[in-house]
Amino acid sequence: MLQSGIRRYLKHGTLPQLRVFEASARLGSLTRAAEELHVSQPTASVQIKKLTETVGLALFEQVGRRVYLTDAGQRLHAGCNDVFRAFSALEEALNGMRAMESGHLRLAACSTGKYFAPRMLGAFIQRYPGVKASLEIQNRKTLIARLANNEDDLYLFASPLERDDVVTQALLPNPLVIFARDDHPLAGARQISLERIAAEPFLMREPGSGTRLLGTRLFARRGLALRIRLELSTDEAIKEAILAGLGVSIMSRFTLGQETAASRLACLDVEGFPLENHWHIVYPVGKQLSATARAFMDFARLEAKGLVLEELRVPAKAGRA
Repeated sequence: MLQSGIRRYLKHGTLPQLRVFEASARLGSLTRAAEELHVSQPTASVQIKKLTETVGLALFEQVGRRVYLTDAGQRLHAGCNDVFRAFSALEEALNGMRAMESGHLRLAACSTGKYFAPRMLGAFIQRYPGVKASLEIQNRKTLIARLANNEDDLYLFASPLERDDVVTQALLPNPLVIFARDDHPLAGARQISLERIAAEPFLMREPGSGTRLLGTRLFARRGLALRIRLELSTDEAIKEAILAGLGVSIMSRFTLGQETAASRLACLDVEGFPLENHWHIVYPVGKQLSATARAFMDFARLEAKGLVLEELRVPAKAGRA
């Protein structure tokens, strides 16, 4: 273990002692060192005495009227210069983080976030080119586990996380809609009732999915149970199943991205939809956010809507999203 070899130096205020020692060695005089450091000579003498006791070897020797460094003193002087340089480099790096010139951001988003999180993160890095960032895309269950283990700085959830041990801030709308293939009998219908759409075979994400929870809750309030034909683990699999004519699905409008004009997916006009929902930035209660994480939150609140909602402004064809 690293500390085992330096334990004796950790028991005392070694840095102030090294400060006095370095000045004394450089100036060749304890008196001049005390003057430079604006401390009394007795205080400087005490610091040198304590450091000598800590090292266990004489650091200075007096020959005639002059004071010289011993071999141990010379070795310590070189070492303390290395220590001061290391602290200077550390402070320079920390200053860069405080000024947002550098830093690291670990962002994790649920699976639907892959349609906009990289774009938003890329815009953030363009503004702060010294920042290094990583992005994890996971399903809601895995994201909650990562949150519990404090593995990332910030988390993006596609629907509210109803827990008391997290801080949650709404970021931007995440409307939920019902998709079908464009030749579905209901594709051109208007104001489809919940009762009618509930009779359709549904393709749903795995249990625990935020989209599934919100969608089924809406139908349950009307005493309706969905006919779930298939459970699939990704939005891509659901889209392919819709295109195969296997059923309809409740999905985030962001799932379609900018595919609207070319896709054969149609957004059905169903009572109660689009279902109001929001993306949220989440982090554990008590987490000390870095300057980089706070800067990203500020950036996201100001810029996310403009960056992301641009994807929803693609001209829609009749009967399509």
